[in-house]
Amino acid sequence: MDIFLYAFSVMYSPGPVNLMGLNAGLTGKFRRSMGFFAGVGCAMLVLFILFGYTGEAVISHAALPYISLVGGVYTLYLAYQVFTSRTVVPQEGETTAPQKTLTFWNGLLIQLANPKGIIAVLPITSVMLPAAHITGGSIALISVLLAVGASGAPWIYSLLGAMLGRRISGEVYFTLFNRLMGLALAVCAYYMFHGFYVTL
Repeated sequence: MDIFLYAFSVMYSPGPVNLMGLNAGLTGKFRRSMGFFAGVGCAMLVLFILFGYTGEAVISHAALPYISLVGGVYTLYLAYQVFTSRTVVPQEGETTAPQKTLTFWNGLLIQLANPKGIIAVLPITSVMLPAAHITGGSIALISVLLAVGASGAPWIYSLLGAMLGRRISGEVYFTLFNRLMGLALAVCAYYMFHGFYVTL
C-alpha cells in the first residue's frame, strides 16, 4: 500500500507532464490527447520494468544530472510550443482546421526524459519492492498497475482543464492560459537545468 501511496503523491503533483495534460484540456484537445497519456504510461512501464529487474545498475545516481539536462531541453522546447500556440475559438456554425495535438511519442519522450519520473521509480524499485518481497513476475504486475496510474495523472489534469475550458469562450483567455502554461513549463525546465548545475 505504501508503494501506491508514494507513487500517487509523486505522479499526481504538478510537473511538466501534468501541465501539458492540463493545457491540452484547456485548449479543447482532451479527446485527441489520449495517445499522449498512453505514451506517458508506456514510458513509466519501461522505467518500472527496467529498474525493477536491474535495480540501480542501469542508471546510477551520477547519470541523473544528465537526464535532468536532456529533460530540461525537451521541456523548454515544449514550453516554447505551448507559449507560441494560438487557440482559435470557432463561432457558432464555424469549423476550424484541426490543431496540433500531443502525441504518443510526445508523452513517451517527455516522461523518459523527466527526472521526476525516474526519481519516482528508483525508490520504489530499489527499496520498496525488495522490502515488500516483491520479486519475479510480481514486479511486472506491479509495474503495469503503477504505469496505468501514471498515465492517469495527465489524464485527470487534462479532464480538469477540459471542464474549466468549457466555461471559457474568448480567445484572449485561451491565449493567456497558453502563455501561463508555457511559462510554467519553462520554470520546470529551469529546475531541471538547476538540478544538472548543482550536481556537477
